[in-house]
Amino acid sequence: MITRDVVFIDGVRTPFLRAQSDFKTLTAYDLARFALGGLISKSMLEGDQIGHLYFGNVMQDVNTHNIAREAGLAAGIPGSVPATTVSMACISSNMAITSAVEAIRCGRIESAIAGGVEVLSDLPIRYKKPLRQKLVETRKYRKPADWLSIFKGLKFSDLLPEVPSISEFSTGDTMGVSCDKMAAKYGVTRQEQDAYALRSHMSAFKAAAEGMFEEEIIPVYLQESGEVISEDNGVRGDTTMESLAALKPAFIRPHGTLTAGNSSFLTDGASASLIMGKKFALVNGFKPKAYIRSYSYTARKPDDELLIGPAFAIPKALDELGITLDDIDVFEFHEAFAGQVLTVLKALADQTFAKERLNRESAVGAIPIEKLNTLGGSLSLGHPFGATGVRLLTTAANRLVREKSRYALIAACAAGGQGHAMVIERYEEESPKRESTEAESEKPLREGGVLNVTVVKGANPAEMAVPAEKGDSREAVSQSSHIEDQKSVKSMEGVKEQEGGTI
Repeated sequence: MITRDVVFIDGVRTPFLRAQSDFKTLTAYDLARFALGGLISKSMLEGDQIGHLYFGNVMQDVNTHNIAREAGLAAGIPGSVPATTVSMACISSNMAITSAVEAIRCGRIESAIAGGVEVLSDLPIRYKKPLRQKLVETRKYRKPADWLSIFKGLKFSDLLPEVPSISEFSTGDTMGVSCDKMAAKYGVTRQEQDAYALRSHMSAFKAAAEGMFEEEIIPVYLQESGEVISEDNGVRGDTTMESLAALKPAFIRPHGTLTAGNSSFLTDGASASLIMGKKFALVNGFKPKAYIRSYSYTARKPDDELLIGPAFAIPKALDELGITLDDIDVFEFHEAFAGQVLTVLKALADQTFAKERLNRESAVGAIPIEKLNTLGGSLSLGHPFGATGVRLLTTAANRLVREKSRYALIAACAAGGQGHAMVIERYEEESPKRESTEAESEKPLREGGVLNVTVVKGANPAEMAVPAEKGDSREAVSQSSHIEDQKSVKSMEGVKEQEGGTI
């Protein structure tokens, strides 16, 4: 089998916003195509350089059930590029990334876009099954009188809407209930969880103030209001231990330790990344940020250890590469709940857990807290189910470059008792020099995945904002979406929040 080095070129994301806030009028389709358009513009990717599009999404709209295809077409990706939608709960875009990696490694394609989206402001609410069956039967109705029988046999409760439940289908427990049980089992206290949540918010607040997210966030212009959204809105710089301690348990009352303050919140957002074979990237003038070296997926029975998956996935990813936690300088973990992250950290450092659960002679190791999620995480930035994985990869790669470190470890839990881990390595080689033709000299430069707009000839910013059609929900427009091979790409952008909701 052909095996190739696979590299991460760059990644982008929309701002992550609390559900039912500024993105509430948009759909997943809107945010997905905006993220795609932003990636294409930033990387100056040409249509014939895309081998496949993989996109994660959990709460799927029946009208765009293959959102990868619909959003890709809307973002200007050629119709000849296949598109696949991936659904694996919180690690959906992680699976999108590794699907791309595997296809490139075995030589089926040279490059791919991997991303994900979730708009929890627009949940797919449906009718209950008895009424759905009746509605399907109406296709056979031929006379007006036939409609008189539609309510026959139905109860009043059958007419009520059916809202998707953020709970395990197999057990009926929500993520929060399961995590509360797990935190108690591993002795993670309420104070520890609140302290970790405070750290997440303070780290994210500091990072945002220092402009650390500007490299990855694509601002969103909302045409209806004229507002430009360029920052995450879930970060709370005024969080204190006192304010967190005042919150009541959200899941197991009255003695649970999980609250709205130490749990991730329902979020709207999208992300996209560019993955390539190393040789293809260099030949085509792209500068990689990191190698994607190893990864693993694990699954456990979805019981009181529903979210412990990373503790099983991490040692597998490390062993595949022949390294240990001591070799890692950058850690980016998904924060479903503070209790979940702290449980995983305790399990990794525990000798008994290693022997009894991992069949190892010694503990995997302790993770230095000063290297973990230094820019905040899902507790503070938000967690759009289908998009978080690409955010983790993008932030990890950017940290590697910024901190001049070698290895980064990414990890995430997911519904169904599943877990994921990935190790990436900073790319250090220089791109080979090659003579450019006159035509190539007029193209925007690809410098570390950042568009150098000063060399774009004839670009009119006013022409890059395309108004949405009247009455269309696609009210947000990309102000910079451009793809050379397509001449001009239009990339139009565009639940009531449950406390501590996650998946």
